[in-house]
Amino acid sequence: MTVATTVQCPQCGGAVDVSDELMVAEIVICQHCSSELEVVTTDPVVLALAPEVEEDWGE
Repeated sequence: MTVATTVQCPQCGGAVDVSDELMVAEIVICQHCSSELEVVTTDPVVLALAPEVEEDWGE
């Protein structure tokens, strides 16, 4: 059974609903400001702005 948790967006302060089945490093999108947020920890759920993709990633 999936339970939703509400956490605060670090960018805009809006409420972000997330599943309790999140994994660390998963990316979620803020419904208010469309920021990409990375899951830093899952207990408790902490979100941070996702790092920007750099040109040399994967090279």
